[in-house]
Amino acid sequence: MDYQRLAELLFPDVTVTPEELEEKYPPRKLPEGAKVTRFAPSPTGFVHIGGVYQTMVGERLAHQSGGVFYLRIEDTDAKREIPGAAEGLINTLSRYGICFDEGAAIGENGEIIDRGAYGPYKQSRRADIYHVYAKKLVAEGKAYPCFTTDEELRAIEAADKKAEVKSREWTVETEAAQKAEMRRLREFTIEDVERNLAAGNKFVLRILADGDPEKKTPFTDLVKGKLEIPENDEDFVLLKSDGIPTYHFAHAVDDHLMRTTHVIRGEEWLPSVAKHIQLFRYLGFKPPKYLHTAQIMRLDENGNKKKFSKRDLGANMNDYERDGYAPAAVSEYLLTVLNSNFEEWRMQNPDKPFTDFKFDIKKMCASGCLFDRAKIEDVSKNVVSRMSTDEVYSQLSDWARSYDPDFYALLDRDPDYAKAILSIGRGGKKPRKDYGLWSEVKEFVSFFYDELFRREDEIPASFSRADVKRALTEFADTLDFSDDANAWFEKIKAVAEGMGYASDMRRYKAAPEEYRGSVADVSMFIRVAVTGRMNSPDLYTVIHILGAERTVARVREYAAGIDG
Repeated sequence: MDYQRLAELLFPDVTVTPEELEEKYPPRKLPEGAKVTRFAPSPTGFVHIGGVYQTMVGERLAHQSGGVFYLRIEDTDAKREIPGAAEGLINTLSRYGICFDEGAAIGENGEIIDRGAYGPYKQSRRADIYHVYAKKLVAEGKAYPCFTTDEELRAIEAADKKAEVKSREWTVETEAAQKAEMRRLREFTIEDVERNLAAGNKFVLRILADGDPEKKTPFTDLVKGKLEIPENDEDFVLLKSDGIPTYHFAHAVDDHLMRTTHVIRGEEWLPSVAKHIQLFRYLGFKPPKYLHTAQIMRLDENGNKKKFSKRDLGANMNDYERDGYAPAAVSEYLLTVLNSNFEEWRMQNPDKPFTDFKFDIKKMCASGCLFDRAKIEDVSKNVVSRMSTDEVYSQLSDWARSYDPDFYALLDRDPDYAKAILSIGRGGKKPRKDYGLWSEVKEFVSFFYDELFRREDEIPASFSRADVKRALTEFADTLDFSDDANAWFEKIKAVAEGMGYASDMRRYKAAPEEYRGSVADVSMFIRVAVTGRMNSPDLYTVIHILGAERTVARVREYAAGIDG
């Protein structure tokens, strides 16, 4: 077979050489040890939490080493592409602090543009590049055309990126039948090719596999460790009939020309490693290092681990925005999943941004990582508690503007008043952790706004109604906003003593039978009258935010409704 002639027949318009592409996309000039990583999603829907999980690995490895992190859009499956998905993806990742040094970006007019010297960064714009290497493989006798029937063509074109994981683009019933079919497809002449081309028949391009599945290839994954994988003997498709590459071929070409050093992807791609090793060898490229990350799992109703699918609550990153998670909280939670030593680091560095954490591949989990909703909510409370008042107000307002306009109107009506509320218990070594989601704040602060105020609790009926009414009346009569916290509480203690309630909690605990109650009970009466709750933040702080007029009005209104 004259392979050079075959290459010219199949790719007559390809005049660029691999050498010219190597010159156009030279090795990057980076510090020694710098890593070049990428995120390469398909624009077929929302951003999955697993995508952010992998993206954080790539971003950390690149930026901690002084390298480059870029975005490549793998849009070779036009039938599954969703308009606006790429733009949504970029915006979502940006929200979580994941920014790219180069790659696909959003232009001034909202369109996807290239930013960087190694583009195009959308695979649909790189067909000419793939054809250069396709021609090279044909000319070297490493790939061949397969002219198909309409039925076969439809089967091939129906295969998407996910289907390629299963390592079968050609449907056969048995392994023997597959091998027989491959032998038949390999048997053709130049004249057969000329005849098909003259008739306008389309072809797919297949690799001419030389692997022996009985032999194993050693392979080291940076997460899974040392593995042995069977050699590839399948003539898988490189180019579809429309000239667009499959994932396997595009991945090899793009990662080489873009000078990717580390590929981070899910462990479901491990079965494809043999194909990729073979492709890099055929093309004469040095393969990148691979990190196959463990899948994120969840517990089902029976307590069994299941793959976190797209249909599960929390899979869609939009869910976290809607529910009101602070972006930093989601990122920190994912770091607790990714690196086993992150929580220890956080305890030792409570005030540092999570980006200061030194990510370590060796600390990554090699098996399924369990998604823990209680844990992410706990992490969220910790993250929000460390924020400044201005940060909380800004993020809360942004969330409310989109998801609770009425609440946003209250926050925006008097920002200083809102910030005074949000500053309660903030700062210090042990800040309050009342909420972790922006969607929880409205309930927490509702008693500060007359429009939202409602009584959730009542003073227990075990207390004398006359005592309650007297305590509230005397509190309202003696309230002076010029009193400091000590003077204010001394007046409450005086009210308690005048009613036969203990003003000293130690004496009360020593002999409770000698008193009608304690100063803590009197404080509870006031708390319920003012806030409508048995539990609230520091009462002195609360009434000074509410103001004298509203505080006294609520206390007198509540007292007036008490019989006794």
